[in-house]
Amino acid sequence: MLKKVVTLGEIMLRLSTPGYERFVQADSFDVTYGGGEANVAVALCNYGLNGTFVTKVPDGAIGQSAINHIRRYGVDTQFIARGGKRLGIYFLETGASMRASQVIYDRAGASIAEAELGDFDFDKILDSAVWFHTTGITPALSDKAAALTEAALKAAKKKGITTSIDLNYRKKLWSKEKAREVMTKLCEYVDVCIGNEEDAETTLGFKSKNTDVTKGQLNLDGYKDVFRQMKEKFNFKYIASTLRESHSASDNGWSALSYDGNDFYHSRQYEVRIVDRVGSGDSFASGFIYGLITGMNMPDATEFGVAASALKHTIPGDLNHATLPDVMNLMKGDASGRVQR
Repeated sequence: MLKKVVTLGEIMLRLSTPGYERFVQADSFDVTYGGGEANVAVALCNYGLNGTFVTKVPDGAIGQSAINHIRRYGVDTQFIARGGKRLGIYFLETGASMRASQVIYDRAGASIAEAELGDFDFDKILDSAVWFHTTGITPALSDKAAALTEAALKAAKKKGITTSIDLNYRKKLWSKEKAREVMTKLCEYVDVCIGNEEDAETTLGFKSKNTDVTKGQLNLDGYKDVFRQMKEKFNFKYIASTLRESHSASDNGWSALSYDGNDFYHSRQYEVRIVDRVGSGDSFASGFIYGLITGMNMPDATEFGVAASALKHTIPGDLNHATLPDVMNLMKGDASGRVQR
């Protein structure tokens, strides 16, 4: 029987400009679907686990299209609730070189933001699950969504299921003050905390010293200090952070740091030429989760997550279509990009 991982969050319609066009240039959009927790469920299915995604989408063709999009990759969608007014939309303009990418949200009033606790039977949904995952995006959508996230985390903990959260702060959705209030409460029910240096500061109030992401510089000692503070406050079993050195919108250094309360591990660093960076954090989260579920030690799980997310940077769309052999080969050192015949 495949190990079951349940994820809870929003799935959105993504409209992106073709190639590297700006919004004002485009007269058409490329269409796909995605969202943090949906992206994780898809990746875990690609690696051979049972990814079960929970959300609420509107009745009608657009809601069904979103479900169909992830169902094709093997995601279990049976617990998705139907109803509400609309599916959230986001517009993406992909940057290049010194021009940053832009995201514009049109998600107010989305079905998942208005979902009620009665829409979901978490005792049934979590039956036989080994892991529950969500992100800081979901509670940012509305007070109802925050209550839903808390209920799911509590239900998972009651069943003895490992829980994880990707901090994923989105300043366009809520303030730092509101984020800290809600996320501090939610993290009481979390075993594995994932997030980058900005998220740790904005959502939980921890800041790494001498780090400025705008300069492409990192200070690992600063991160270690933050991880120790997070461990002391929340007693997480594992803490992991992706480390992005932003040389430009096109070229980044990419690695990760993890901590289990005793040891720190800094992964190999990849120099990535970016095709599409959306979903790269979700790809690390899913890889790290996969590694831990399948019995990898923390360093190997970290390396798996970093390799998976490095590959995601090369794939258009929200979803990571890297296969298990793809990731394992990159972990072993094959980063040549040679044609496979």
